[in-house]
Amino acid sequence: MTAAQQPILVIEADPALGHDITGQLLADGYTVQLLASARDAAQFAQWHPPRAVIIGSLGSPRAPLTLLRHIRRPAHDAPGWPADLPVIMLNASRRQTDLLRAFDAGADDVLIPPPTYLELRARLRAVLRRTDAQRTRDRPLRIRSLTIDTASREAEINGHTLQLRRLEYDLLAHLASDPKRVFHKQELLINLWGYTDPNTTRTLDTHASRLRRKLSGNGERWIINVRGVGYRLI
Repeated sequence: MTAAQQPILVIEADPALGHDITGQLLADGYTVQLLASARDAAQFAQWHPPRAVIIGSLGSPRAPLTLLRHIRRPAHDAPGWPADLPVIMLNASRRQTDLLRAFDAGADDVLIPPPTYLELRARLRAVLRRTDAQRTRDRPLRIRSLTIDTASREAEINGHTLQLRRLEYDLLAHLASDPKRVFHKQELLINLWGYTDPNTTRTLDTHASRLRRKLSGNGERWIINVRGVGYRLI
């Protein structure tokens, strides 16, 4: 399931407000699910992990904050709720202390209901843009038998973990970000290691050679030295 196919959960006990928000999000092309209680939301999320959550009124003043705190619990205590799930609260109170409680509990944004749809949509797009960008950065890179986990900074070939030094990993991840491209030596030295005068060091060639040996253990060829230019991954 792609990010665009994951549902935006609207959890709102007021049917009029819930249907209004849901209808406008649907008209804008979002996949949306309207639920009226925290219990229904928790059950739904276990089978359909949401892309984002909008929490409105839930029958009692404390219920929205209780649900938010549940969502932000560790994954083993809150199945179905991703750790990086964006949450927007529709907080009826304008008191600063109540707004701060919502942010302290883990809200990404807080709006006073009923929000204008244009403002809600703008806030939703902003939190999705941040979260989607982070998920893209953290998504493992897979090239043939090579897997690079950018979150844990680990690399595997055919399921076997490579023992890489920090600079070797940095070089591999950089080359894998665009496998068909030839990266110039000066660019790699400046961007990865901060050398202001790339002509004074052989560190890139040294690390590339070590990395090539570690990657070639299963007989595959990975690191190509384009003479006079730089390196690329194949």
